[in-house]
Amino acid sequence: MVSPDYPAVPLSPRANVVRSDAATVARGICRLLARNDIWCMAEMPLRNGRRADLMGIDPKGQIIIVEIKVSQTDLLGDSKWRDYLDFCDRFYWGLPPALDRAVLDGGDFRPDRCGVIVADGYDAEIIRPATTHALAAARRRVEVERLARAALRRQLVAADPSCATWGHPDSGGL
Repeated sequence: MVSPDYPAVPLSPRANVVRSDAATVARGICRLLARNDIWCMAEMPLRNGRRADLMGIDPKGQIIIVEIKVSQTDLLGDSKWRDYLDFCDRFYWGLPPALDRAVLDGGDFRPDRCGVIVADGYDAEIIRPATTHALAAARRRVEVERLARAALRRQLVAADPSCATWGHPDSGGL
């Protein structure tokens, strides 16, 4: 069942010929999120030293994190994903269509909390919606500000690379 907030969109017929690397999966997920007015950024550093593959903000100000896995080995070997839960209202796994996702139904992967998005390079579909676990207002404010500052810094550095050495990237920057 797909959340009413996120309409189901069939994956591209070209999904079976598209490379299933993390950048390809991220592209499809970003397209799904953008269509739903959720704007995200890749490789967002968190205050605990971890780095979210995708972190975004929905129209209600809720924070979404997506952890992308493109191989069974990577999925089964990841133990750091739980460290992301304190920084988001909703957490999703992002996977390519060919990856066996049955393991995500097991208790170790918190199916009661974690959603699943399947994506190719053209589109994505929410297979299982994530449940909302609201952040405390103070935590949300800090994280939204960090995400905004990081996005602004990346935009400026992309336009003027000489700015890359200025400021403090660890305060929400690159």
